[in-house]
Amino acid sequence: MSDPVLTTFRFDRMPFAKSIATDRLWLDDHRTRAVDALVSAIESHEHAAVFGEPGVGKTTVLRALRDRLSPVHFSCHYLAFVTLSPRDFIRQLCLALDLDPKATIAALFNALQAEIAHRHREHRVHPVVVIDEAHLIPDRTLSQLHVLANFDWDSQPLVSFVLVGLPELHSRLKLGVHRSLLTRISTKVELAPATPEHTTAYVRQRIAEAGGRAELFAPDALGMLHELTGGVLRSIDVVATEALRMAAHQDVKIVDRALLLRAHRASPLS
Repeated sequence: MSDPVLTTFRFDRMPFAKSIATDRLWLDDHRTRAVDALVSAIESHEHAAVFGEPGVGKTTVLRALRDRLSPVHFSCHYLAFVTLSPRDFIRQLCLALDLDPKATIAALFNALQAEIAHRHREHRVHPVVVIDEAHLIPDRTLSQLHVLANFDWDSQPLVSFVLVGLPELHSRLKLGVHRSLLTRISTKVELAPATPEHTTAYVRQRIAEAGGRAELFAPDALGMLHELTGGVLRSIDVVATEALRMAAHQDVKIVDRALLLRAHRASPLS
């Protein structure tokens, strides 16, 4: 059975669903500059960090980064299990790089360094390791990451780390015990919520790309949507989807302020 939202508004797909093709990602000028900065850092074989509150588009920026990197020269790896001891963290890193984890942490380090150096020399492939939820990394493990960040060949890092996390990650890295790691990170990107203008552009683009009318939300409703969500993209998705469901149920063709407010109250964000 078709979703009432799809049939009522003649969408090809749900406009605010998580699953979206990389070439349809929404990037405003702020996020485009962030991607450009990250690409420049990785192409220079440097380390980078992305900071931002939940839902502001960190994953979107990372997907755009991966899409911009040549698979001939770069191999991207994703690491999310960060609440681990130093040894287990290194084991996960080995697995991400398709290496057999060894018994001791010293052997793990040696295997990592040897394999990464081999890839650099023989294949000219530069590994890029994205570490998500990096604000959760224990201090001891974060200290080990500094050692890994120092792997180099002819004064260039053999692997680029991209740390991704909440703003408190930046605060932790500024502490004395981790400042040496911070100095190794050449590019630091801080993502902010969307502006009111960008909230409007985001909603209209997502609706248009789903095959709907861009003016489905009244202008004043879009202004309220920004106020209620603070421009946080994930929150916009939640409230906008609930508003469309209510509109479809009531057979309403335009989402106005009153309907949007009811949708917000009915959403998990209220």
